[in-house]
Amino acid sequence: MITFTVNGETREFAGDPSTPVLWYLRDELQLTGPKFGCGMAQCGACTVHINGIAQRSCILPLSAVAGSKITTIEGLSENGDHPVQEAWIEHKVPQCGFCQCGQMMQAASLLASNPNPSDEEIVQNMSGNICRCGTYPRIHKAIKSASKAMAGVEYYVPEKAGENA
Repeated sequence: MITFTVNGETREFAGDPSTPVLWYLRDELQLTGPKFGCGMAQCGACTVHINGIAQRSCILPLSAVAGSKITTIEGLSENGDHPVQEAWIEHKVPQCGFCQCGQMMQAASLLASNPNPSDEEIVQNMSGNICRCGTYPRIHKAIKSASKAMAGVEYYVPEKAGENA
């Protein structure tokens, strides 16, 4: 029996310990925020937090998370008001939305460990998360905005007319 916590609730798993965390989250718990993208931990669509650190859940076996705290996008904030989530809305980041849960979880992990990242640190930390729609400039702006919000400083970036980036 493998015991761990998912979004604050204790869970037990008695099946195949090599089952990827992603499939348990999606199939057993119906948490569909983490997505299956590449199945090789290369795209970031399946990103969740394991003990507060962004991890790819598509290749992570349940045996590796025994005793751990797993957080999905559904558990990041009870009301969807985490500063990263609010910044994503403010900056109109998503287009198709497929990668965005993974992007937000990666960004939240970055800001938890580095509350004021430089532009280079943002690019470096987010480079493992692929967005086929190319919303990288908006993702970058949203992370900067969330960083300011998390520091308790009000931050506003006026939208430019016709801005698509």
